[in-house]
Amino acid sequence: MNAFAAIAAALMAAAAPAPAPDSPPSPLPPAYADLVDLALAAPVVAQVRAIEAIPVKDSDAPGLRPGLARLYIQAEVTALIRAAGPVPARIAYLADVPKDARGRVPKLAKGTGFLLFAATVPDRPGELRLVAPDGQLPVSAPAVERLRAIVREAAAPSAPPTVTGIGRAFYSPGNLPGESETQIFVQTCDQRPVSLSILRRPGEAARWAVALSEVVDDSASVPKAETLLWYRLACGLPRTLPSRSLEDADAAATAAIRRDYQLVLDSLGACVRTRMPR
Repeated sequence: MNAFAAIAAALMAAAAPAPAPDSPPSPLPPAYADLVDLALAAPVVAQVRAIEAIPVKDSDAPGLRPGLARLYIQAEVTALIRAAGPVPARIAYLADVPKDARGRVPKLAKGTGFLLFAATVPDRPGELRLVAPDGQLPVSAPAVERLRAIVREAAAPSAPPTVTGIGRAFYSPGNLPGESETQIFVQTCDQRPVSLSILRRPGEAARWAVALSEVVDDSASVPKAETLLWYRLACGLPRTLPSRSLEDADAAATAAIRRDYQLVLDSLGACVRTRMPR
């Protein structure tokens, strides 16, 4: 076994990429939610420039899907966007990439830039393991800018928690016809308080806001698109309210709460993802 084969075999055992989907990766650029999914799952987010890409024989690539080729890539780190610890300036990793129309392994030009979403390999300094089959993305200035914003928000002490469900929901009619307030409590991974408030006033458009504290005050507002709070809600809230959240509501209140919850979902918009299903 030559030196490369030995290195590749050791790397494959410890750092083989996650199993790839049956179909080739989507050609569409990643949506904001895709970038957040990858960034939150990756201890290391880095911008790299390829130095060399060496094809790995299919027989030496366990778990390789049909239509894909496995490459052993050596690259230099040009920017470290996120890392829990030091990362060497030169790294190596494995990536599964689609073969061309003739079934040949694509040639990777030296200097090609990528964004990597990866983890370090224990006891193997300089080796990374992609956290997903599409954990290697083409680099672009907009993607880097979005990623830096995502990582900054996620690292902040005030970062919104992961939504795990819906708690109780309450409806209070006002003194005037058409006046009401709905409050919906959101369950989170760390039990931090999050609530949705929907206000209706006669002659005015319905307004809603999200509060990240026990008290709903003027700081509560609608989250901006492409922020971590928007992602937590748009991608984490269930599409319908569970029945247990409405146990204290009569039929009229239940209908009003469901209407107001739908208002929130419509305002947030769809959680668009372009990545292939896992």
